[in-house]
Amino acid sequence: MGTPIRINRYLALNQYCSRREADKLIEQGQVLINGKPAVLGMLVKENDKISLRSGFKKVEAGRVYLAFNKPVGIVSHGPEGNQKSIGDIFRYKTRVFPVGRLDKDSHGLIILSNDGRITGRLLDPEFEHEKEYLVEVDKSIQGGFLKKMSGGVRIGDSLTRPCRVSPVGSNKFRIILTEGKKRQIRKMCLALNYVVKDLKRVRILNIELGNLKPGGHREIKDEELSLFLSAIGIRK
Repeated sequence: MGTPIRINRYLALNQYCSRREADKLIEQGQVLINGKPAVLGMLVKENDKISLRSGFKKVEAGRVYLAFNKPVGIVSHGPEGNQKSIGDIFRYKTRVFPVGRLDKDSHGLIILSNDGRITGRLLDPEFEHEKEYLVEVDKSIQGGFLKKMSGGVRIGDSLTRPCRVSPVGSNKFRIILTEGKKRQIRKMCLALNYVVKDLKRVRILNIELGNLKPGGHREIKDEELSLFLSAIGIRK
């Protein structure tokens, strides 16, 4: 760390907590710099000693990770007009937020959490984390459709990354992506003259949708959680 950085960014980069959590801890007097309470916006230099009081343990113990089956017609972020969001149909004892997006017309797995550390690590395409989908299109799959999908499809000015695609039925296929452009699968299919009729996300890394019903949830914990956090480079 050559250049001084803000204390909340330092704590986030070193995986203590998210920046928002860091600001709360600083306000509570739980963060110490060289033995003295930190102040919001304070800069940390290379030789500074950073420590946290017991308050950090309370934040850590309160982290929640849920697998949620988002129904069709529900938006994951920014509802407009009469649209309903996940927050409108689901309440948990601890406030959680969707990590990533799943468009209104799609359904399936989305992770809900109050751990701000995981957002960037999970969503940054640089890390190439796998997401798996089951897709139904409007007509029988013919010709080199699957080969073209797996090799990369041009969407606008960009070419999608190579991915894994396998048939499931005459007009259904499974696709595993390592990137997440907006409405990517729908646009890939449309570029090849197919229209998506149903799109269901069934896996994110090691987290599987399983038999969760629409609107249902389960807690991600124990070994499943450890594997997930380890895969995105975060300490439990």
